[in-house]
Amino acid sequence: MRTGLARTGLAAFTLAAALAAAPMGSSAFAAKDELVIGMTQFPSNWHPSMEAMMAKSYVLSMARRPFTAYDADWRLTCLLCTELPALDKGTAEVETRADGKKGIKVTYTINPKATWGDGTPVTTEDVLFTWAVGKHPQSGYSNFDLFARDIVAIDAKDERTFTIHRDKAVCSYAEINDFEILPAHLERAVFEADPATYRNRSKYETDTTNPGLWFGPYRIAQVEPGSHVVLEPNPTWWGAKPAFKRVVVKSIENTAALEANLLAGQVDMVPGETGLPLDQVLAFEKRHGSRYNVFYKPGLFFEHVELNLDNPALADVRVRRALLHAIDREAISKQLYDGRQPVAHNEISPLDRVHAPGYPTYAFDPALAGKLLDEAGWSERRAGVRHNAKGERLSLEIMTTAGNRSREVLQQVLQAQWRQAGVEVRIVNEPARVLFGDTLEKRRFKSMALFAWISAPENIPRTILHSSMIPTEANNWAGQNYTGYRNPEMDKVLEDLEHVCEPDANRALWAKLQTLYAQDLPNLPLFFRADPFILPPWLEGVVPTGHLDSSTLWIETWKAKE
Repeated sequence: MRTGLARTGLAAFTLAAALAAAPMGSSAFAAKDELVIGMTQFPSNWHPSMEAMMAKSYVLSMARRPFTAYDADWRLTCLLCTELPALDKGTAEVETRADGKKGIKVTYTINPKATWGDGTPVTTEDVLFTWAVGKHPQSGYSNFDLFARDIVAIDAKDERTFTIHRDKAVCSYAEINDFEILPAHLERAVFEADPATYRNRSKYETDTTNPGLWFGPYRIAQVEPGSHVVLEPNPTWWGAKPAFKRVVVKSIENTAALEANLLAGQVDMVPGETGLPLDQVLAFEKRHGSRYNVFYKPGLFFEHVELNLDNPALADVRVRRALLHAIDREAISKQLYDGRQPVAHNEISPLDRVHAPGYPTYAFDPALAGKLLDEAGWSERRAGVRHNAKGERLSLEIMTTAGNRSREVLQQVLQAQWRQAGVEVRIVNEPARVLFGDTLEKRRFKSMALFAWISAPENIPRTILHSSMIPTEANNWAGQNYTGYRNPEMDKVLEDLEHVCEPDANRALWAKLQTLYAQDLPNLPLFFRADPFILPPWLEGVVPTGHLDSSTLWIETWKAKE
C-alpha cells in the first residue's frame, strides 16, 4: 500500500502485510563471524571508475583502497600511499611547464606492503596503466577530466614511488581520491584489445571474483546479480585483520521488504549510505528502537531533481524557477522528515566550509510560479493543464529508484503540487541499477530524475556542472553532467577554483559559483539528507563519514562486541 498526499498532508504507511509475508529467522541476528548488510540498490557494474553509484562505492570500499580519502573528521588522509605530499616537505613543488604556465608536481609512495589479492605487488606500473586508461577518449570514465586534462605526465621513480605533474598549481594538490588504481597484469590486455568496448569487457565485469582485482581487507568471492554479494577476507591484505569471516551485502530494492528482512533477522544492519529513507527509519525507531542502535548522520547528501535541459520546456529558466516556487519544501520537510532534513537552497551544503550564503532562493510561492509560467508562454489552461500557443501540453516525466518508498511518496507530493501550478507530471520509475546505469549515464531520461548527489568536503562540482563533462556517444558516455548544463561563466569559475588558492579570492569564487547555480537552476534543490543507520547492538566500530567516502573504507575496525 502506498499513499500520496495533497499539498501538505501525509497519510500513514503500514508494513503489516510485508512483515506477515517475510521469512522469519531462527534468531535475531546472524552468527557473529558473519555480517549481513542490507541495502536498497545493486551496483550496475563493478569497475571502480565508471558509472558512479553509492551502492558500488560502498561494496568496493571493503575490497579496495584509494590513494587518498577524507576520514570521518573530514580530513584528507593516505590509505594506499605512505604520506600526503606537501610543499614544506619537498614532496610537492610548483613548477613551470614547457608552455610557460605554472603547474605542480606531487610525489607519492605506494605502501610497500600493498599487493593485489593474487599476491602481485601494487606498483607504479599499475599507476601508469591506470592513467593510460583514464585519459583515453573512449574509456568512459566518470571523472575523465582528472586523467585527460588535469594530469599532464607521470614519472615513475621506482616500483613504489611516482610523481604526478598537474596542469595547474591546484589548491587540492595532495588529493587524488578519484585515481582508482587498476591491476595492469590483468586489465592491460583487455583494455588494449579494444578501448571503446573496455567498459563492458573489463575483468571487473567478466571475472568479478578474480582475487587479483582486489586489495582491501576483503575480496569479492561471489556475486549474484541483483541479489547479493559475498566478501571474504583477503589473505594478502597488509593492514589490520578484519573480524568477520564473511560479509554478505544483500540488495533489497523495496524498502518495506528491506525493513521486514531486518526485523526477521535476515539482515543484521542497514547502512545510512544506501539504506532506508529517513522517514521510514523515524517510524521504525519508535516501534523497534530498543532492539537496535539507530542514529542519524547529517552530511553532504544533496537530494534534488535532475533536469534534462535538452527538454524544450526545461530549457527555459523561467519554467525551472516556477517548478521550484511551486514546491512547498518546508512543509514537506516537516511532514515527511520530522524537520531533520533541511531544505536545500543550493548544491553546496551549509555544513561545508565553502558554503557562501547570499545567493537567490526560491520560497514556496504559487502565485509567482504561475506568473513565471505565463511569461514562459504556458498561459492557457485546459482541464487544469497549461498549454502554450502551439497547443502543446506542459507535460513532464519524473523518474526515481523503484521500490524506494520515501522517494515514491515524495514523487507523488511533487506531482500533486506541480499539478496545482498546471504542470502535468507522469511518474516512471526504474530499478536503481538501471536508472544509475544507461538511463542517467546516457541521458535517456526525458525530463526529470529524483536522486541524491553525494560529495566530498570542499568538492569542486566540475564533473556535474562543467560543459565538458556532458556524457555523449563521442566520449563513450563519460562525465556526470547529466543535465546538459552549459554556461561559459560557470565553466570559468570551476576552472579558477582549482588553482586560485588565496583565501579571499577563493571564497569569492565559491560565492560566485553558488550564485550562478541559484540563478540558472540546472537542477532543482530539495533537501540535505541526514542518513539513518540501523545497527545491531553487538556491532561496534562503524563510524559514518557524512560524505562521499564510505564508512566501509575502515571496515577492518568493525567487529562484534566481546
